[in-house]
Amino acid sequence: MSGACPGAARAVLKAEGLSKAFTGEIVFEGLSLSLFDGEILCLVGPSGIGKTTLFNILSGLIVPDSGAIALNGRGITGVPGHVAYMQQKDLLFPYYRVLQNVALPLVIKGWEKNKALTEAAAHFNDFGLENTESKYPHELSGGMRQRAALLRTYLQSEGVALLDEPFGALDAITRRKMHEWYLKVMEKIGLSTIFITHDIDEAVLLSDRILVMAGAPAVIGAEIRVESPRSARRQGFELKGEFLEYKRRILKELAM
Repeated sequence: MSGACPGAARAVLKAEGLSKAFTGEIVFEGLSLSLFDGEILCLVGPSGIGKTTLFNILSGLIVPDSGAIALNGRGITGVPGHVAYMQQKDLLFPYYRVLQNVALPLVIKGWEKNKALTEAAAHFNDFGLENTESKYPHELSGGMRQRAALLRTYLQSEGVALLDEPFGALDAITRRKMHEWYLKVMEKIGLSTIFITHDIDEAVLLSDRILVMAGAPAVIGAEIRVESPRSARRQGFELKGEFLEYKRRILKELAM
């Protein structure tokens, strides 16, 4: 899979004309975006520009001052529980075993406990979590905890997930390994995803499209499509001229 193509895929999540202000200060006004089926879409921009506020609105945790959000054509503005949201911290419960942590969204949805545990366990191999079911979170490495958090997010989702700097707390070596793993697992599960990062290399390596947020109030200043297939980005892509050209484009947009 080379990534979802906006010209050929349907939009699963649409945000139109979103505006939000806090204490009279406008964060963004009239902001619109679409996420396509199976796509990995990245938001990059300076800290404090409103990326997390946008995620809170898309997930239904905050109601926009104006605008609307639709998931598969159904309005979900201000309604939480439809778009899964994974924050930088894994937020695993320390007193639950890993399998219990991962199955929790299904239990919350009303699944019978044993059925939820069985369903969650069925995905452990795909997410590289085999033999961790009975462990507690403190027994896992940072990378393994993030895998568990992503699986929990996947089970919570209705096909769409928001990831807020999911690899930002990891060391550089672990983060690179997680990038390769992430691209592989996304090929298997096809989760439509928007993620935030301040790491431009990460944005180019993982994204099908990159949206650059800039300005005050914030706007989508540029849209950059990464044409290289995901399979070509797993090893050595960051050393190629094509990668450096994407990076230059993003840095130019951020400097404007």
